[in-house]
Parts: sequence; C-alpha cells; structure tokens
Amino acid sequence: MAHPQETRDKVRRAYVFDRLSLEVAAMKCGVSYGTASRWKNQSAESGDNWDKAQSAQLLSGGSIEDIGRQMLAGLVTQYQASMDELTRNDKIAPALKVQLLASLADAFNKTISASKRILPETSELATAMEVVQKLASFIRTHYPQHANAFTEVLEPFGDELAKTYG
Repeated sequence: MAHPQETRDKVRRAYVFDRLSLEVAAMKCGVSYGTASRWKNQSAESGDNWDKAQSAQLLSGGSIEDIGRQMLAGLVTQYQASMDELTRNDKIAPALKVQLLASLADAFNKTISASKRILPETSELATAMEVVQKLASFIRTHYPQHANAFTEVLEPFGDELAKTYG
C-alpha cells in the first residue's frame, strides 16, 4: 500500500523533532517499522539524513542536559554497533577480542559514570524508554490488533514520562 507524502513527513517529524524511536514514530503514524526504515534510508541516500537532522535540532534548541543526553545516546549506539561487530566478526583473534571488549566496557562504564554526575535522571529515563520500546515491539508482534490503542495512549504517557524523568 502506497502512503501519501504527508505520512512520510509525519514519521520524519516524529523522529527528528519529537525524538521518538523510529519504531514508535512509525506506529504513531500508522505505518510499519519496515516502511519507516525504508523511508529513512531512501532519504539518507538523497541527502536528508534523519539522524543528523535530529542531532542538529537537539543542538540548536537544547540545553546542556539535552546535549549530554544526545551524546550519551550516540555512545550507546556506537557501543551496540561495536558489540555487534565483535560478535559477528570471526576473523578477530580471541585474545584481541578480549582486549577490545575490556576496552569497550571500560569506556562505556566511564561514560555512564560521568553521565550520572551530569544527568542523574538519564539512567532512569533510559530504563523507562527501553521498557516502552520493548512494550511497543511486544504489542506489534503479539497483539497487532491493539497497536492503534497503544499509539493513542503512548503520546499522553510520554508526557507523563517527561514530567517524571525530565
């Protein structure tokens, strides 16, 4: 099913300006995650990188705490990519893998520790966001008939999370 351009624009806005995960933005706009992911990749190929737009939006209008959160989010993304590569790549010698994992763990722990001093609510907010994303994925997989109701509740619940965790 072809979606109108305005739907694609709504997904982009939710991702870039509302800083929703792509999965939640897609669900909120009534499209599949695969469609939203394809749109994001096609946009990047044509010069509209949604991740860079999201970062620029945050940096242009955000406080030091917002910038700290964005930097932490970037670290977590890089951490996961590195872990995936270390797990997948069987050409890395085991001894080197151990060294790389130890170095990665050390960098991660130091960054999280520093982040907690600057952004004490980050740990709680990250946990809350992870739970919401896991719930969205669970509903999409096991109870797709309830996706619309979940989306309807998600936005006001997001406001509650923002009040609680900043």
